[in-house]
Amino acid sequence: MPRINLLPWREQERKVRRREFMVAAGGAIFAAVIFTLGGKLLYSSWIDSQNEKNNLLKKEIVKLDSQIADIQDLENRKQRLVARMEIIEKLQRKRPEIVHLFDEIVKTVPEGIYLTAIKQTGNKLEIHGIAQSSTRVSTFMRNIDASVWMDNPVLQVVETAKDSPTGGSNFTLSSDVVGVDLENGGETTVKKVAAK
Repeated sequence: MPRINLLPWREQERKVRRREFMVAAGGAIFAAVIFTLGGKLLYSSWIDSQNEKNNLLKKEIVKLDSQIADIQDLENRKQRLVARMEIIEKLQRKRPEIVHLFDEIVKTVPEGIYLTAIKQTGNKLEIHGIAQSSTRVSTFMRNIDASVWMDNPVLQVVETAKDSPTGGSNFTLSSDVVGVDLENGGETTVKKVAAK
């Protein structure tokens, strides 16, 4: 019987399989490296793109913040201008009040009283004067109480005038000013009835 040696054939088959395995393993490793590098490059490009978008958004946010600051500055200026305009309007509306007030003071001062000083602080009047007698001061206070533009007279000081050649008394009284209703658009409206 002839003998057949199969060892070299098997050895060659193993070498071929080993070579094929190495080629397949090398291909798999190469494919894994390519896939990893490709994924890394793809993610890197996505990150770069997102960073560019973020930087653009940050720049736009800085622009918007400066615009918001400008708008707030303009709002503050507007509020200051509106406040000034309101003050000017109030002053414009109050301009005729002083004329009416002086006219009313002239009407309320009786004979025998001489006014030396008038001071207005807000809606309060402080009146200094010289009276020939205390009854004249009482008449003056009644006239103020009946006035359309003045109200609530309060006598603060009455003293004998030492330096006055006619004698008489120095007096100081205070009164409220009424008349112009600033809440009604500045129209002159009487706040109390003239006849009490």
